[in-house]
Amino acid sequence: MTHDAPAYGLWMLVILNSAIFIIFAFSFGKPQSPRDWRSFGAFSAFIVALFTEMYGFPLTIYLLSGWLQTRYPGLDLLSHDAGHLWSTIFGLKGNPHFNVLHVFSNLVILGGFILLSAAWKVLFEAQRHRRLATTGAYAYVRHPQYIAFIAILFGFLLQWPTILTLAMFPLLVLMYVRLARSEEREAARTFGAEYGRYAAVTTAWFPRLGGRNAAGPRQGGAAGA
Repeated sequence: MTHDAPAYGLWMLVILNSAIFIIFAFSFGKPQSPRDWRSFGAFSAFIVALFTEMYGFPLTIYLLSGWLQTRYPGLDLLSHDAGHLWSTIFGLKGNPHFNVLHVFSNLVILGGFILLSAAWKVLFEAQRHRRLATTGAYAYVRHPQYIAFIAILFGFLLQWPTILTLAMFPLLVLMYVRLARSEEREAARTFGAEYGRYAAVTTAWFPRLGGRNAAGPRQGGAAGA
């Protein structure tokens, strides 16, 4: 196969794309506590691993090259499009950047960043006034920021799956769940019965069908105490 332009070894693109999304997430999430930094650090590691394979070195393509050449004999393994493995595996035709899977993944990523930004504003005000965060996204679920991070990572997995990021994803989800539980224990110690009432009517991860919790939004609070 010949290539008009190199699809890999583009390390400046690795740096630029990693920096853009990490800074983007930082501006929306604004980590402050050690727990925030652990969450943000894990997200950043995933992003760097993703763009390293997307533009730098296609480790997954190399490791799967034997199977890919056998299963898809006409596939140009060193082309950028071949890195969109879901498109290849599911037999999606045309430019992979415009198929339904890629468009859906963009919406998931965008929604994740919007949720991250919206949750941060509520949490920041709650922390500033030493209150429990129960308004905005926190009126629907107790951990919107972690949901946002998971949504963004899942969206990227739909766009560009790699062996490393596929292995990292469930570990990151587990880490976010453990951080959320730690955060809940801290909020319970800080806000006592108030947090108990909030947790009793607000689900942790999946909003109730029909909208906000039965008690409706209240002032203050911190699932990020």
